Amino acid sequence: MGKVIAIANQKGGVGKTTTAINLAASLAVMEKKVLIIDADPQANTTSGLNFSPDNDQKRTLYEVLIGKIDIEDTLIQTEIANLQMIPSHINLVGAEIEMLDETNRESVLKHAIAKIRDNYDFIIIDCSPSLGLITVNSLTAADSVIIPVQPEFFALEGLGKLLQTIRLVQGGVNPDLTIEGFVVTMFDGRTKVHNQVVSELKEHFKNLVFDTIIQRNIRLSEAPSHGKPIILYDVISNGTTNYLNLAKEVLNRNS
Repeated sequence: MGKVIAIANQKGGVGKTTTAINLAASLAVMEKKVLIIDADPQANTTSGLNFSPDNDQKRTLYEVLIGKIDIEDTLIQTEIANLQMIPSHINLVGAEIEMLDETNRESVLKHAIAKIRDNYDFIIIDCSPSLGLITVNSLTAADSVIIPVQPEFFALEGLGKLLQTIRLVQGGVNPDLTIEGFVVTMFDGRTKVHNQVVSELKEHFKNLVFDTIIQRNIRLSEAPSHGKPIILYDVISNGTTNYLNLAKEVLNRNS
């Protein structure tokens, strides 16, 4: 049975989608069977893997959540042999309203994933930068959460709301949900505040903070505009090395 990991942070611009794409790609090149689910109406994971959200609006996560199609009918093969994707579309914004009258509406995604879970080693969910019903569905479906953290003090302040949401999910629909870890993104070692924030994060969360730090990297920020994970865009970049190391840590934590 594949492990389901949600990549979540309600604060935008912290490298959440970058982490989802590149962790999934790195696990896939390590010969793990991986599915990445774009659960964000902005559909950045979808476009970041070279698929236009407007190509086929009838076969996205939105249609799955409102019960129009089966999850198997949304699967897209990416450029990496072991990596498949379920795309998103701006229509996903409306799913929260349409799901309000559903019984067990927090568990719709979990029940959908159950049909295909055995086909993968890892299922990575790129969550929306909000704490609404779609994100709650993602956390309910997940076994664990990876939280990308930009090393800025405002980013640390925003963690409280996310951790509160995780506790609510743990106390209700998904008591087995765990925090896989915090991953520092966009790190610049020359910046004093970045080093201070990393120290505070490790002091507070200890072993939950991944040893791997994702450094600020121009090639990493360029890759999505070319529809490629960093490992296909620039295999010798620091971004590739960082995410391969993160994938190794994830594998070690789940061995």
